[in-house]
Amino acid sequence: MTIPQVRVAAEEDRAMVIDAMTLGFASDPFVRWMLPSAAAYLEICPQMTESFGGGAIGAGSAYIADKGKAAALWIPPGLESDDSAIGEILSANMPAEIQEDAMAIFAEMDAYHPHDAPCWFLPMIAADPAWLGKGLGGALMKHALRRVDEDRLPAYLESSNQRNISLYQRHGFEVIGEIQHGSSPVVTPMLRPARELRTGANA
Repeated sequence: MTIPQVRVAAEEDRAMVIDAMTLGFASDPFVRWMLPSAAAYLEICPQMTESFGGGAIGAGSAYIADKGKAAALWIPPGLESDDSAIGEILSANMPAEIQEDAMAIFAEMDAYHPHDAPCWFLPMIAADPAWLGKGLGGALMKHALRRVDEDRLPAYLESSNQRNISLYQRHGFEVIGEIQHGSSPVVTPMLRPARELRTGANA
């Protein structure tokens, strides 16, 4: 298998990154629970990507693999997602009957998210479904985690798709809880403890 080529996403790659996220999250259980309408999803996902992780591009902590076949948005310590914009977008577009459960899920996610010390956060990682199984996710994780380890900091994420948990576990993340309300799919918060960078070792 050809080794995927990963690089930092520049501003001119923004549309490419957003396209990868829109394609990759189209079958995500939690996202599509919130946005079951295909039309609403296609309109809203780019806005959600910008609000949730778009700041990573300007921070130099967004990565693309193989010319946009996959991408990852990492939020460094000191940078935050635009929670206010996310709330407004979802409140205007989610089915009314799930909004209370969704807000409860977001409150739990915030409770699990480390706030008392510096921590890297992975809000979004996705691949174009046409290129799944090519090692793109693993290459993105390994590349980004070298920087995390250079900072000697922990990393945190919330897996909205149970199929991805094993990928994160292979890269040192540990399940720290389980979030589910009403009819929602399970969301799994995961934490990777800080570790020393080991040259030549897997992340």
